[in-house]
Amino acid sequence: MSQISVSLEMLRKYNVPGPRYTSYPPATHFTQNPEIETAPPGPLSLYFHLPFCSRQCLYCGCTNIVTGDQGKSAEYLGYLEREVQMRSKLIPKDSEVVQIQLGGGTPTFLLPEEIEQLGRMIRAHFPMASIIEAGVEIDPRSLTPEKVQALRNAGFNRASLGVQDTNPAVQKTIARIQPLEKIAETNRWLRESGMESINFDLIYGLPFQTLETFSQTLKDVLTLSPDRFAVYSYAHIPWIKPFQKSFEDHLPDADMKMELLQLTIGKLTGAGYVYIGMDHFAKPDDAMAQALANGTLQRNFQGYSTHKGVDLHGFGMSSISHVAGQYHQNRKELEKYYAELDDGKLPLLRGYTMTAEDRIRYHAIMHIMCNLYIDYAKLSDRLGLDFADHSRADIASLHDLEADGLVRREPGGLHVTPLGRLFVRIVAMRFDAYLQSGDRKGRYSQTV
Repeated sequence: MSQISVSLEMLRKYNVPGPRYTSYPPATHFTQNPEIETAPPGPLSLYFHLPFCSRQCLYCGCTNIVTGDQGKSAEYLGYLEREVQMRSKLIPKDSEVVQIQLGGGTPTFLLPEEIEQLGRMIRAHFPMASIIEAGVEIDPRSLTPEKVQALRNAGFNRASLGVQDTNPAVQKTIARIQPLEKIAETNRWLRESGMESINFDLIYGLPFQTLETFSQTLKDVLTLSPDRFAVYSYAHIPWIKPFQKSFEDHLPDADMKMELLQLTIGKLTGAGYVYIGMDHFAKPDDAMAQALANGTLQRNFQGYSTHKGVDLHGFGMSSISHVAGQYHQNRKELEKYYAELDDGKLPLLRGYTMTAEDRIRYHAIMHIMCNLYIDYAKLSDRLGLDFADHSRADIASLHDLEADGLVRREPGGLHVTPLGRLFVRIVAMRFDAYLQSGDRKGRYSQTV
């Protein structure tokens, strides 16, 4: 993969608020509460939200619960099984699970025996495909060899390490002290256990980061040779997470943040990683890079996924499902999540049923986000309409992006260029009917 370079001027120009398109419409439009219906048969992706953390990381914007009470996880697993029992009855018996993801919070807050209990619970209620991609988010500080073995016993074969930054001053400020030696040890345990793929999460835009310090972070992590990187822009949301105010005077300014991104793209693509799009990089032989190449990449609430066309079923507080054109989100507060299940009800908070127009635009946006192109004839066949004619105004609106080298329009299709991968959200936004109509609900993160 050739190294990608981008000018700071271009990064500044397209650094505007916009959806991340983990769904369409974005979750800010989920205002209904449709009843969950029996899903059609097909491949399944299961997500389990495990919210507990033993400490609060000050950069975090996730839905989590900080506690020193280890007994909380056992109680939660009991309620999680109740939800699984109720929901699994709505899934056809001939549907098979091809993907499982544990997120949080800190999934490795669970004890080894609880990790194995969760694995048994999943397999007891859902039919499993012969080959399953099962991933787990890991805080290196909470991992032990016993937990690694429990994850393997439970069938997990992919891991994502929350590294964020290796600089001691940055780590201290964000309350996530984990020396490089600890990260390396965790990486070694996972490799030796037989994990098939390891991802490192990094964040740019954190307090006290400079080009020099983050260049060293990139150098440090490249020595450990993970299969993938997810490099996220720090989201400063003190109106939601007030603890972030503690370091807001030390955040890099907008220009420095752009330079940090420019540095990251150059270093990782220069080291041979394929730039997947948005935040993700992968080695050429990794399943994610191969999924991009063969058109099977998918985007959902966990980011990019290697399985296209699967129904996503989310379990646990705050989790989101996307099944047969419907979105459902669970209760975000633990007490309400428990109370609904105690009453024998599914713990649903809100949702949305896609319209026919939503479905057309969903497919267009996902083709852009995941495939980096739209073949008009193929998409027309799938949708049962003339896509190029239906979307004539949207396609015409791309003239400025084409002039800047982000897209290439041809009679038979639309292509996102290698440079355009950096701004793929900008391209997708041109097909978003809600943005075009001014129906922008909620606040969106910056696109860069």
